[in-house]
Amino acid sequence: MKLGIVGLPNVGKSTLFNSLTKAGAESANYPFCTIDPNVGVVTVPDKRLDVLGEMYHTKKIVPAAIEFVDIAGLVKGASKGEGLGNQFLANIREVDAIVHVVRCFEDSNIVHVDGNIDPLRDIETINLELIFSDIEILERRISKAAKLCRNDKKAAKELEFLNRVKAHLEESKLAKSFSTDDEEEQEWLDSYNLLTIKPVIFAANVAEDDLADDGADNAGVAKVRAYAAQENCEVFVVCAQIEQEIAELDDDEKKMFLEDLGLEESGLEKLIKASYHILGLISYLTAGEPEVRAWTIKRGTKAPQAAGKIHTDFERGFIRAEIVSYDDLMACGTHAAAKEKGLVRLEGKEYVVQDGDIILFRFNV
Repeated sequence: MKLGIVGLPNVGKSTLFNSLTKAGAESANYPFCTIDPNVGVVTVPDKRLDVLGEMYHTKKIVPAAIEFVDIAGLVKGASKGEGLGNQFLANIREVDAIVHVVRCFEDSNIVHVDGNIDPLRDIETINLELIFSDIEILERRISKAAKLCRNDKKAAKELEFLNRVKAHLEESKLAKSFSTDDEEEQEWLDSYNLLTIKPVIFAANVAEDDLADDGADNAGVAKVRAYAAQENCEVFVVCAQIEQEIAELDDDEKKMFLEDLGLEESGLEKLIKASYHILGLISYLTAGEPEVRAWTIKRGTKAPQAAGKIHTDFERGFIRAEIVSYDDLMACGTHAAAKEKGLVRLEGKEYVVQDGDIILFRFNV
């Protein structure tokens, strides 16, 4: 899974990126201090893996991973070359979802690029830059289709469709609100890789005082939540400054620190939960002495396609899957006990894999 982090300068974007990935992107109180997209890979915390590791006396534990791409702070006019220009938007075309950091804290020492705190204005500014960038992509496609459409009916149909999508964006609407019942048109729309069609997770960055009650009394957070509900986006409340402090601690210290703050989970855990939810992802597990591992798949994936995540041969030669759910295994204590109770079952090609399934694939190529 790949997530792109965007936001205006000085909203806490690079601070959050640093704390999530410990990658050390430069963070300073002035715009454009991040001039290259920074990439960091984070492992997905999953307590089930450690438990299975002990149970199977495993040599290696491999959690799922998320790649974060930190994009330089965008400003109004970025798509037209203001600030550092549009080049950075290209870096998030390949991400699965966009994490938009929105400033919901007051701090006279950290200057807001627009002079005052207004989360909805900030969201609109970023949205417009993403829309302008998408229009540029469509214009290139239109130019190409226009040359082909004289002798090609399909190109003519696509040209008409491209112009409709462009007109939709020119009304300051996001591509994800454009709808079509035509299967071919939907395929085209998906293939354009538009930024404004990607799922969005808002990170409402608050001061430490607003963290314990999850931003319940913060007017900015309320606005972000209302906007997100309207646009089918996810929201999580985070304090980038606190996340930075947490990043320096080991697991036991982290747990105590969070408890002192009255928190059950870190910002990273909230973000992972939100991203799995918005992208419709789950994890299944494989366990044995050589390795215990989490595999990320789309909810609704059938057993052969889940096997294909490990190796294409597993999918090609799929025979059946031996499955026990993590909860059943924990209740029984051992794989043998679960088997005796009939909780280890064999499933075929139509089985839809569930979150927490522990699977052994049988295949023959």
